[in-house]
Amino acid sequence: MGDATTVDDDLLLKNFFAEVSEVERDNEVLRILSCFKLNAFEYLNLPFDASVDDVRRQYRKLSLLVHPDKCKHPQAKDAFGALAKAQQLLLDSQEREYIISQVNAAKEELRAKRKKQLKKDTASKLKSLVDDGKYEQQYEQSEEFQQQLKLKVRELLTDQEWRRRKMQMRISEEEGRLKKDEEETKEMWKRKREHEEQWEGTRENRVSSWRDFMKTGKKAKKGELRPPKLKTEDPNKSYVQRPVKRG
Repeated sequence: MGDATTVDDDLLLKNFFAEVSEVERDNEVLRILSCFKLNAFEYLNLPFDASVDDVRRQYRKLSLLVHPDKCKHPQAKDAFGALAKAQQLLLDSQEREYIISQVNAAKEELRAKRKKQLKKDTASKLKSLVDDGKYEQQYEQSEEFQQQLKLKVRELLTDQEWRRRKMQMRISEEEGRLKKDEEETKEMWKRKREHEEQWEGTRENRVSSWRDFMKTGKKAKKGELRPPKLKTEDPNKSYVQRPVKRG
C-alpha cells in the first residue's frame, strides 16, 4: 500500500510540474544557487526540525522542478547537483547532527539576547511569566525569530568552517614540515652512503700506499727512481770514503 501511495505521489508531482512555467523553474534555480553553501536545509527550503521523510519528499519535488531535462536554465544542472548534495548531507546522521548542534547553539544565543531585552521591557516580561513560557514559544515560531535564527546559524557555521580550514592549514603546514625533514634526512643518509662507498672503493689504493710507506719509509712518487744506499761499514767497497786519521 505504501509503495502504491509513493508511485501516485510521484505521478501527481510529474503531472503538476509538467504545467510549471519556465519562469518558475528559472526562479527556483536562482534561489538554489543563491543559498548559503554550508546549510543544506536552505537548499531544500526546509525548516530545521524537518524529518528525514520531509527531506526525501522535498528533494523529489524540487529536483523535478529544476531537472536539466525539464528546465532550460543554463545553470539547471548546477542547481540539480546542489539539491542532490543537500539531500545526501541531511540523510547522513553525523552531518545532520552537526548542523542541528549549530542550530541549537544559535537558539541559545538568541534566547540569551531575548532575555536581556525582556528585562528592559517590563510588560513583555510580565506577559512571559503569566503565560508560563507560551509567550516565548509563540515568539520562537514567529517569522522574525526564524529569520534571526537563520542568520545566526549562518554565522556559527561560517565560524566553524573558518576554524576547520585554519586547522587544516596548520595540519598541512605540519605535514609539509615533516615531509621536508624526512627528505633532508634521506638526503643526508644518501650522502653518507655515497661517501662510505667512495671510501671503500679507494681501499686498495690506500693499502698499497701504506705498504709502500712501510717499505721505503716514505711514500714514493709514481715513476721515481731511488739511488742505492751507501753503507760505510763495508770496507770492501772502494767508493766508500773512510774517515782519515789525523796525527
